[in-house]
Amino acid sequence: MAKYISGAPTFKPGVVSLRCPSCRRNGSFSGFTNIADVQLTVQDFAGMRVCPNPECKELVFIIANGADITAYPAERLDFDPGGIPPKILASFEEALTDHANQCFKSSAIMVRRTLEEICADKGAKGNGLKERLTALQSVIVVPKELLDAADELRILGNDAAHLEARVYDDIGKTEVEAAIDLCKEILKAVYQLDSLVKRLKALKKTP
Repeated sequence: MAKYISGAPTFKPGVVSLRCPSCRRNGSFSGFTNIADVQLTVQDFAGMRVCPNPECKELVFIIANGADITAYPAERLDFDPGGIPPKILASFEEALTDHANQCFKSSAIMVRRTLEEICADKGAKGNGLKERLTALQSVIVVPKELLDAADELRILGNDAAHLEARVYDDIGKTEVEAAIDLCKEILKAVYQLDSLVKRLKALKKTP
C-alpha cells in the first residue's frame, strides 16, 4: 500500500511513494501545481500524480484515506519481465493486474494459463497440468521440493481449467499469491537463468 509522504491532506498536492503500475519503479510521485486535489473529508482527498521516471510519466489517480493511499491503476506485485516470450508474459501480466485489482479468481485462471503456456513452449507433456509441470523438471533447474509443494495448489487440479469448477469458489488472496510466487520461480528458471548465464559467459576474457 502506498503511503503519504509530504504535504497536508488539503487542496495542495503532496508527494506519495508507490511503485509505478507502468514502469514498475518505486518513486516519489508529485502532483501538479495547476491541478488541485479534491478534498473529500477533513483527512481524505483525491488527486492526480505523475511517475517521476522521465521515460514513463505515467499518470496515477490516488485516493487518500488518512495516511493510506489507493492508486489507480493499482500497484502490482514486483516482477522482472526480462527474457520471457511475449505471449507468456501477456498472460502473467494479466494475472498480476487481476491480483492488484483484487480479482483473485480471474488471477488464478491467468496464472494457470501462464503455466500451461510455459509447458507447451517447452514441450512438457502429460494428462494434466500437474503431470506437465513434473515433466518440465527435465528442462529447468528448480528445487524438486518446490514443485512437490505446489501439488497443494488447488488451481493446478484438472478441474480448475473450467470456470464452473467449484474450486474457484474458495480461491482468495493467499492462495493466488502463492501461485504467483510459484509461477515467478518457474519463469525465472525457464527463461531468465539461461539469459544470465549467457551474459556472464560473455564477460569471459579472451586469453
